[in-house]
Amino acid sequence: MYLIHPFTSFKLYKKRGEFLSICLSCRGLHVSFKLAETSAKAVRGVSFDIEDKTTLGVVGESGCGKSLTALSIMRLVPVPGYIKHGDIYFDNCNLLKLPENEIRKIRGKKISMIFQDPMTSLNPVYTCGQQVLEVIEQHHLKTPIEKKEYIENLLSEVGIADPGRTYTAYPHQLSGGMRQRVMIAMALACSPKLLIADEPTTALDVTVQARILDLLHDLQQKKSMSMMLITHNLGLVGDIANKIMVMYAGEVVEFASTEDLFNNPLHPYTTSLLKTIPHLDKKKCQLKVIPGEVPTIRNIPQGCPFHPRCEYAKQKCKTEIPKQYTPDSGHSVRCFLYE
Repeated sequence: MYLIHPFTSFKLYKKRGEFLSICLSCRGLHVSFKLAETSAKAVRGVSFDIEDKTTLGVVGESGCGKSLTALSIMRLVPVPGYIKHGDIYFDNCNLLKLPENEIRKIRGKKISMIFQDPMTSLNPVYTCGQQVLEVIEQHHLKTPIEKKEYIENLLSEVGIADPGRTYTAYPHQLSGGMRQRVMIAMALACSPKLLIADEPTTALDVTVQARILDLLHDLQQKKSMSMMLITHNLGLVGDIANKIMVMYAGEVVEFASTEDLFNNPLHPYTTSLLKTIPHLDKKKCQLKVIPGEVPTIRNIPQGCPFHPRCEYAKQKCKTEIPKQYTPDSGHSVRCFLYE
């Protein structure tokens, strides 16, 4: 039984008679964008917890609000976007209430983020070593060894075979996989408590994707940190995430342990996503697709946002917004099928 208070920063909750600690707790997050005549809601009432030393997988199609939720944790929502209301608790404080000078002390040091595209995230006019060094100096870390040696050890730790050459190389001189490893090294430079990986395998070949994900999983275990892994591919998080949060049109439509979600998906959207994963033993079967498109923030339909694409939609789904139901312990879903 869960004993999480929905609006306070309790760090402990009870599960099966044991108390486990919470690394980060998000409650009722709403993010909107100012438009010419009105404002559009991009993230609507998102709530979740990330336990200490575990991985939360966040999945959904592009435009579902995954990256915006992560940027809200970092307080980096791009203008004209803004956090309308909500609470995000970390280290006994509400990140959304902190002044900018205080959030800078946390950003990069206690909470780090790996962004989607390493080519645009890395500065092309600075060497990779200089960019990792900047992260260290930003937080005034004193290392017992010379900084260059520390950075080379860090580059080696993320699987770069020649850290000395990479230290002096510019981003354009490296492959996509190597640039992503440099981004991971930058994120880990200050030994964060929480690592957010936003589509860390975008634009990488399949074999490189597997290596990067294995590397992140190994580092998460080795450094005993929590991780939030964002992806549009459910198949990528199956072996890494402890729990999975499925998002659609800015809402959390299902939340469960990885095992429960794969063995017993409840929401029609989750079921559809699982059907789109190709299987080697079904080579001659036609690949499933989800009809329609994700609604934009300007045209989110009335009622359940998934009803135009849902084969189980009824009249009630078109007019009323479903609440969050918990048919099984620890497994929640936002769908009238479980009312």
